[in-house]
Amino acid sequence: MIQFSLAQTDGAARLGRLETAHGPVDTPAFMPVGTQGSVKSLRQQDVRDVGASIILGNTYHLFLRPGDELIARRGGLHRFIGWSGPILTDSGGFQVFSLADRCTLTEEGADFQSHLDGARHMLTPERAVDIQARLGSDIAMVLDECLAYPATHEAARTSMERSVRWARRCRERLLALRAGDVDGVTVSNPGQGQFGIVQGGVFQDLRQASAEATVEIGFEGYAIGGLSVGEPPALMYELVEGTAPSLPVNQPRYVMGVGTPTDLVECVARGIDMFDCVMPTRNARNGQLFTSQGRLNIRNARFGEDDRPLDPACGCYTCRHHSRAYLRHLYMAGEMTAATLNTLHNLTFYLDTMKRIRDAIAFRTFDKFRQEFMLTASRLAPDA
Repeated sequence: MIQFSLAQTDGAARLGRLETAHGPVDTPAFMPVGTQGSVKSLRQQDVRDVGASIILGNTYHLFLRPGDELIARRGGLHRFIGWSGPILTDSGGFQVFSLADRCTLTEEGADFQSHLDGARHMLTPERAVDIQARLGSDIAMVLDECLAYPATHEAARTSMERSVRWARRCRERLLALRAGDVDGVTVSNPGQGQFGIVQGGVFQDLRQASAEATVEIGFEGYAIGGLSVGEPPALMYELVEGTAPSLPVNQPRYVMGVGTPTDLVECVARGIDMFDCVMPTRNARNGQLFTSQGRLNIRNARFGEDDRPLDPACGCYTCRHHSRAYLRHLYMAGEMTAATLNTLHNLTFYLDTMKRIRDAIAFRTFDKFRQEFMLTASRLAPDA
């Protein structure tokens, strides 16, 4: 199973290492999102070169296409996509519940209609575990209910309690798979770990109850879900700060789907170890680039004759070889290369930020780093 160890703390910020069957992950860590087994526009070698040690795959999409059983026959997700490092897979719950009127929720699970061909499927906690076992990820997430924001306290309580019941079913299923008590399910990675997910909407009492119940079930790590769904950042930070201390000190803590560079720093300050978000890759494809001097919109006409690199302080391939003028030309011309070069840069920015965070914790200067980072955070607002 996966193992986690803490090397250093600086206030609530934690420096650690997560050991998996496919190698280590130094934390705090950011996981690039490889929804369908690929970080969009990049080769696996590119993802490694920019410094990623772990990527995220999407259970919903891989289940629908090409299928978890096909991937299992190919030797599991690592072998299928040519990625030798660790992989985390979500349960597919967020995507299923985002289908809205094409999804019917019951205690058994979620009955949904595929966005690809309209076929109906039932995603139960047990099936979510089985799919991820076939994929063979290093970390599998439990199936939880992803509640829309805003929601009433009663709705959030009902959703949270169902998520706890589903988490218990997920754990029982994985333990049965490990014991060899389930027929017909290929386990592509015997070392797969499982993370529970804390829910509860924007209500701290529900978050506390969810954390206590989820920890009681017992997992290899714990995630805080249902955030960054429209609530104000200050409220998100408050909920993270109130929830993280209820999670085990000696196990990894993961905030799902977060977020901006500021979110990463603020959540590390509150004791979080792992993050994922589509923002650096999606923004790159839309021409929105993160730099040490602010967020830059490469579509802006003022870059048409700008020979400077995107970010003089960045050592990525894009900044070492190409000008803003060329990158604007590629984007405006609709060239595929624009997405590749922009994504290389944005992921480098995110992963370099995480390295700077780890270094600051190691030298017990994280508070100073955080203050300096926040002084420049206003420059990371969207460029008009």
